[in-house]
Amino acid sequence: MSRLISSAFQIRNDPRLLKAPPYLSLGCIVFGVAWLLLLPLDDYSRRTYISENALLPGQVHTYFSGSDQHVFRAYKSEVVALSNEDNYVVNDRLESIAHDIGLKTARQNFSYSSAGETYAGENLYAILQAPRGDATEAIVLIASWRNEDGELNKHGVPLALTLARYFKRWSLWSKDIILLFPPESTMGSQAWADAYHDAHDTANAGSLPIKAGLLQGAIAIDYPQEERFESVHIVYDGTNGQLPNLDLINSIVSISNGQLGFQSNIQKMWDHSDSYDERLKTMFRGMVNQGLGHATGPHSAFIPYHVDAVTLRPYGAGWQDEMAMGRLIEGSFRSLNNLLEHLHQSFFFYLLMNRGRFVSIGTYLPSAMILAANFTIMAIAGWVQSGQAKNTNGSPATLGKESQNMEEVTQSQEANEVSVPLTSTPPSSSVPSSIEREVSLPLAVVISIQSLGFVPLYLFNNTPVNMLYGVFLVFSVVNCALPFIISSVIASYQPTLQQFQIIKSFSLLGLGMFLSALATLNFSLAFFVGLFSAPFSFARPLGKRPSLMVLFSALLNLLAPCTLLFAGSSLFGVDMSYLLKQAAFGWDVWGMYTSVVVWCVWWPAWLVASLVVLANPASQARGSQ
Repeated sequence: MSRLISSAFQIRNDPRLLKAPPYLSLGCIVFGVAWLLLLPLDDYSRRTYISENALLPGQVHTYFSGSDQHVFRAYKSEVVALSNEDNYVVNDRLESIAHDIGLKTARQNFSYSSAGETYAGENLYAILQAPRGDATEAIVLIASWRNEDGELNKHGVPLALTLARYFKRWSLWSKDIILLFPPESTMGSQAWADAYHDAHDTANAGSLPIKAGLLQGAIAIDYPQEERFESVHIVYDGTNGQLPNLDLINSIVSISNGQLGFQSNIQKMWDHSDSYDERLKTMFRGMVNQGLGHATGPHSAFIPYHVDAVTLRPYGAGWQDEMAMGRLIEGSFRSLNNLLEHLHQSFFFYLLMNRGRFVSIGTYLPSAMILAANFTIMAIAGWVQSGQAKNTNGSPATLGKESQNMEEVTQSQEANEVSVPLTSTPPSSSVPSSIEREVSLPLAVVISIQSLGFVPLYLFNNTPVNMLYGVFLVFSVVNCALPFIISSVIASYQPTLQQFQIIKSFSLLGLGMFLSALATLNFSLAFFVGLFSAPFSFARPLGKRPSLMVLFSALLNLLAPCTLLFAGSSLFGVDMSYLLKQAAFGWDVWGMYTSVVVWCVWWPAWLVASLVVLANPASQARGSQ
């Protein structure tokens, strides 16, 4: 035991130990990125499969065909005739059609305010009561009047009405079927889903007059194109990176590709060759959508309530018509109708490489966790360094003698004897001695900067939409000067090198802990924030080395949230004003927390790193022990 204690003291006092963390941190960053790049390989990904045997996808014959096409055309002509009418006139006619079919109908008004604009409308929904059910479970079929691009859903709405008429003739349904007709793609379905689960604010959305049972699944139709289609695009991303159960996607793929004979695609990868590059691109697109956390269709409103949902969008020019789309929905509803309990067997956390290959959370999660670990390593190293100072007396050659003397004292104490060391040497200059940590100023700085993140969060969520872009430009300019301003304010307190080490340590510790927790909820957002924040780990005071300070400051400005938002909008061809508007709308309506992560986690960490780089510490002349 004495030798073990002696070895521990010797390792603790070894100055080489504090040289390892930067290399460990860099290794974590490289290893985390490399891990992600390995995922598309066959050895790390798996083929998709149906876990819930009760679904039986593609095992039943679908009868939606020729005779129903005439009904579809009649409904389509009515929809086209109403294309220029307002929401209430449209709902009057759709309600009349639903009554003719024999469905119970109801309406719901909603009104949301975001970025100085008000969005209002009225949802219409109809319920087909299950002949073999007891109103305890239900499936939802959604057909918004217009999609997210503002196009009339001229095939989707009549197809939903035709399917409702067709479903009414069958006595096999054990679950109620709800038809939902929101006026647009995301707001109406969000208001309806909130109200259905009694989670709505009555100031924004009205309560539902009638309800069915527990929602088991939902499928939305987005079918605005006139021509026949080649494949169906499955959109599955939910708000805040949430995903439906993988069995639902696998069932739709099995029905379309296996039973009906037409292709299905994901993440807008129309011609997927199943190569490494194509898999990586598909995975990256999925991670971007998950990281942004925005609603990608009417289905996104249901996923937060554990209702597995997707949106189906026909794509391309081919031989498939609306009847093929109807059979796909019929087969999917027949599979959901077979369920005896909620989908739970398969995965809720996954990354898809293509429609038939995926990686689960246990495989991809280490990538973000290892990336987040680099911040914790550097935070602990900074804390240890801040409490140590090198003595100036003695010679480095005496380190071994001092350890030997300590061992002799330990051995003599164990033998209950008093022993005087054979040699007595002054402390080694290589042995760090402890000094008192002054944490008041570092705590005040870190807490103040973290609190400062609420300013842009409030600003961009409450500024009128016509001023958003201008305010963002002004904020970006101020953001470049802010580290210099804060640095000059802190300089009046004459902070020491130790205090800057503690400031950096506190900031990195909080960042590492938050990203580790976030990775289990939204892996993609945690990974991207961790990757862009990686240089923060290597920030150090460079005020006395102007050339390096300018170089590192320029690098940090390139990695600032404002800069990367500009770059992202240009890369993906999205107008910056639209991006800011959607972020504000997501915060107000969808409950999207991406902006909280950006402005209250990522941006403060960037500000602290910039502050540390600009630091010119005062000499440490106090607090030593």
